Amino acid sequence: MRATPTSGASGTFGRGPASHRTVAVLAALLAVLAGLLSVSATAAADTDAAPVRAAAAGTFRNPLNSGPDPFMTHWKGAYYLTTTQGDSIKMWRSPSLGTLLTADPVTVWTDADPSRNRNIWAPEFYRFGDRWYLYYTADDGVDDHHRLYVLESERDDPAGPYHFKAKLAPPNHADDFAIDAGILQLGGRLYLAYSGINQYQHNGLNIAPMSNPYTVSGDAVAINAAGGCPEVREGPEFLYRNSRVWMTYSTCDTGKPDYQVWMMSMPLNADPLVPGNWQQHQGAVFSRADDRGVFGPGHHAFFTSPDGSEDWIVYHAKTTSAYTYDNRTTRAQKFTWRADGSPDFGRPLAMGATQDLPSGDPGSSNYWINDDGRSSGPGGVTYTGAWNSGTGCATQCFWGDDHWSDRAGNTATFSFTGTRVALLSVKDTGNGYAAVSIDGGPEQRVDFHNSIRVGEAVQYVSPRLANGSHTLRIRVTGEHGSQSGASFVSIDRAEVYTN
Repeated sequence: MRATPTSGASGTFGRGPASHRTVAVLAALLAVLAGLLSVSATAAADTDAAPVRAAAAGTFRNPLNSGPDPFMTHWKGAYYLTTTQGDSIKMWRSPSLGTLLTADPVTVWTDADPSRNRNIWAPEFYRFGDRWYLYYTADDGVDDHHRLYVLESERDDPAGPYHFKAKLAPPNHADDFAIDAGILQLGGRLYLAYSGINQYQHNGLNIAPMSNPYTVSGDAVAINAAGGCPEVREGPEFLYRNSRVWMTYSTCDTGKPDYQVWMMSMPLNADPLVPGNWQQHQGAVFSRADDRGVFGPGHHAFFTSPDGSEDWIVYHAKTTSAYTYDNRTTRAQKFTWRADGSPDFGRPLAMGATQDLPSGDPGSSNYWINDDGRSSGPGGVTYTGAWNSGTGCATQCFWGDDHWSDRAGNTATFSFTGTRVALLSVKDTGNGYAAVSIDGGPEQRVDFHNSIRVGEAVQYVSPRLANGSHTLRIRVTGEHGSQSGASFVSIDRAEVYTN
């Protein structure tokens, strides 16, 4: 169960079309030229006969967003992403996966109704006919008052605008706690899958029939799903492949480092409202990777590459093993399929690991600059004053190293060529304020403190700049807030965007 009313964990809907892959030659060559083979995702090959696939133009690094509970789809040349924001529903749109982090969000929903305008979690959106339906959970400020709702778009656009359509409640759970809606589509029928009260858990898996995208038409049935811990079974998501429907879901408290993904499946022609039709897959299919600094991977969704040839998972995870709901960030990586027909999600990649963009992605030409001056593109970093440096931050840092200082007036200056820059580094209990400026302009005060130590946190994103040469300067102020024990500023990675 959740321990705080600000937490959110749910699942999302995914598709699983046939994937035919050839080695992404161009992307691999680009990675070689950039000196990135040591961290580049392995390009997959498929022995099936397949048309030539359009190679992805470049690479990207996680995170994609600083929020949790992601849902994403690719539609008409763009990726659309939502994450939990709490007081509203925001959507990010980008033509490339590599530029989602710096995409400007659009607020697609706020609500004046006090019964459902607080703790808005886990939005996800589906297209039925020529309208989009956006599902979410919200309450009145009391966690146990979370209920499920759906919006309808006013035109054929995932970004809306939307209007309120309905509350979703099976008759046998008319006014019970419910979160994490996912839509199951089988045999031309729709089903509402969600997490809510049943005989197995307070947050247990339930499935109910729907007569249309906004109407629950019958009682929910409870699914007794395994999970390796007693707390929750939440965020049901679906893949359709190899004559089966695969239901993945998250288990354990999302604040724990052991939050993870489990799976069940059944034949495509079976009735999902018969619990016995669901076959349990034993063991977690996606879980913590301590050696890569990945903890609590879960609340996931599925999407396909722009050309339809690859399957991808989008999920949230943390860089700390502490029990916390904070600093869950959105990440994505490609997955494959086993010979027995089941999905193989592999292991979560380290934050910042360089991956080839999805096949058919038009490319973003992002590049990185490390705190030690190494770079995969034009630019570097210089320091004034005495800075500490080392590898103590390990998996919490890009390339396993960073610089840090608490001496007022010390500076770190990144030189780069592009249109935007993001600064990522450690947030810690002993960190303080930095003054950040672009091209010697006005300074912006940025707090590098956090109540627990986390890595690769997005500290600053610049405004959009004219394409060309620029500088990003970080000045140590020597100041810190009342909750911090010191005034250190950490320098780790700059991510540069060129379009």
